[in-house]
Amino acid sequence: MLKLTTDEQAMLDGAGGRAKQRAMDLLVRYAEALGAERFVDTTNIAGVPGSSTLFLQNYYRQKGDASYEAVFSQFDLDSDEIVDVPQVEVHACHLQGGLDPVSWPEQGFSQEAFAHQLEDEAAANSHGIQMLKTCTPYLAGNVPARGEHCAWMESSAVVYCNSVLGARTNTEGRESTAAAMLTGKIPDWGFHRDDFRHATHLIEVDVATESVMDWGMLGYFAGLTVGESIPVIHGKLSQPDLVRHKHFGAAAASSGGVEMYHVPGVTPEAPNLETALGGKKPKVTFRYGAEERREIYQSLNANGKSTQVDYVMLGCPHASLDQIQEAARLLDGRKIATGRALWIFTSRSVKGMADLMGLTKTIQSSGGVIMTDTCSAIGRFVPKGARVVALDSAKQVHYLPAMMNVEAWFGSTADCIRAEITGTWEGICP
Repeated sequence: MLKLTTDEQAMLDGAGGRAKQRAMDLLVRYAEALGAERFVDTTNIAGVPGSSTLFLQNYYRQKGDASYEAVFSQFDLDSDEIVDVPQVEVHACHLQGGLDPVSWPEQGFSQEAFAHQLEDEAAANSHGIQMLKTCTPYLAGNVPARGEHCAWMESSAVVYCNSVLGARTNTEGRESTAAAMLTGKIPDWGFHRDDFRHATHLIEVDVATESVMDWGMLGYFAGLTVGESIPVIHGKLSQPDLVRHKHFGAAAASSGGVEMYHVPGVTPEAPNLETALGGKKPKVTFRYGAEERREIYQSLNANGKSTQVDYVMLGCPHASLDQIQEAARLLDGRKIATGRALWIFTSRSVKGMADLMGLTKTIQSSGGVIMTDTCSAIGRFVPKGARVVALDSAKQVHYLPAMMNVEAWFGSTADCIRAEITGTWEGICP
């Protein structure tokens, strides 16, 4: 049975105002549905509080009130009344939005949609919420400490948070994160608890896994094989850097539902294989070799038919500075083929660094564009007329064809840039 502390009961009774009361009511119902016995304190929340599309705006306008408070109250807090939303009292950030603040016309958005996003952003900012506008908050200044209890949305961010940083979060939704921003509470369940964080499945890697592309394919295999369980990855692995972790986790969270993984001697809670497994034997052991890698590559490219690429999308999850630097190096002095588009997605903070380093100028000189705040999947847009896209992200290959009715090719960043310059896909399985 759920037990509340004195301050939690006081919020539920209305001592902190109606908004906190509605937030606690939502969290209590959530905790009871999960079977949680208590809450933990959280001071690190990442969500999309109060944000709305024009569709959502029109829906609430028809109900009589489409203000930020109305959306936050009724949509985020599941409240039957509109309450005054106070300033957040914990560290809270806003994840990715729907459109780029500069290139929105190129993405196909209207002036009305752009104006609405500015209004939403100003309202969130006025409530003390940091506007990171990215799916990689850990690349934009939000790096929680090991063991810190968080409440994060975005599957690729969650798996990175748990696995690489050793902080603790379940994959939350906008409702629970919005409520946590007002209360600093989240149910003590799942990845917040020690006994839930051990690996249950072992993946023995029998083929050299070195490049970002290699790690993305291995991640896709991991998600397909373990589903929502926790894998420990062992074998012929290079030392994964930030980008490799990012692509592995995003792929595993997409093909399955992986929210945490271990790599012995690399990730913070896995000094060795035995510790990663919690001293137990794995429930299932999978092997990943040359044949499995070839099958994953073929699966990721099964949607591709025409080799005439007209769109390359990079930056899923949002590109790091190193990835933008690689793209600039591959493009330097070369021109993108006529009638084709290269869009690279990242956060505002990383783009600012790319601007200072001259990387943005190099990419623009070749015909490419760096965009922020969103991506083709989140915003549901591709360049006008685009039919065949090349991607270096297993996650994006998983989602974009179904979302936007395009053919997709998966390969390395170099494969994608080459296709953008020549107009032809020539990627091969490594």
